[in-house]
Amino acid sequence: MPEEAPHILVVDDDTRLRGLLRKYLMDRGFRVTVAANSQEARRRLEALDFDLMVLDRMMPGEDGVALTRSLRGLRDIPILMLTAMAETEARIAGLEAGVDDYLSKPFDPRELILRIRTILRRAIGAPETATTEAGGERPIRLGEFEFRADRELLVGAAGPVHLTSAESSLLRVLAENAGQILSRDDLSRMCDINGAERTIDVQVTRLRRKIEPDPRLPRYLQTIRGRGYVLRPDEP
Repeated sequence: MPEEAPHILVVDDDTRLRGLLRKYLMDRGFRVTVAANSQEARRRLEALDFDLMVLDRMMPGEDGVALTRSLRGLRDIPILMLTAMAETEARIAGLEAGVDDYLSKPFDPRELILRIRTILRRAIGAPETATTEAGGERPIRLGEFEFRADRELLVGAAGPVHLTSAESSLLRVLAENAGQILSRDDLSRMCDINGAERTIDVQVTRLRRKIEPDPRLPRYLQTIRGRGYVLRPDEP
């Protein structure tokens, strides 16, 4: 397996599924390491660098949501969560913790590959700067940050800022419609984010933590009471 191939950590307490995922992903060109629980996953993370984690939500002891929440303060590894729970509240709990995407069990392995590649394209396929290239769109300015909507790339003074798939999609739609008020229904449809209105609210809250000087008093991503949200970037 080439060393440059993306390295995926699969964390699932189901021995059979863990083995099947390992073989399926390796057959499609990925490097794969597995872990049976959160404790084992932590040991793997301390020893190796990974490009993405495929994480089961329901595990004995520390579950996937708790593991995600604790990791988010330490590293920006993208996380695709597998869950047998299709309820909106279950998805929201994972999104609030910091997962990039959800896939409900049982799932089509081909969809798993598509979602992994989409997450990896955003996470490791982006350029290191937001400099405008010939023919490219001009980035919008959000205080100390620049956002390239065409590449869903947010860059600050310290470099690229990790955005989950839902966050980057939401910021792209808002940037492409800067100054226009978009309802939660509009954003859910245009961003292809499924779930109740609260799902959009969760993503907005998370984005504000990344782009606003004071998320409690948003300057850029504003709420228009009774109507929705609007992005008001700095003037070019």
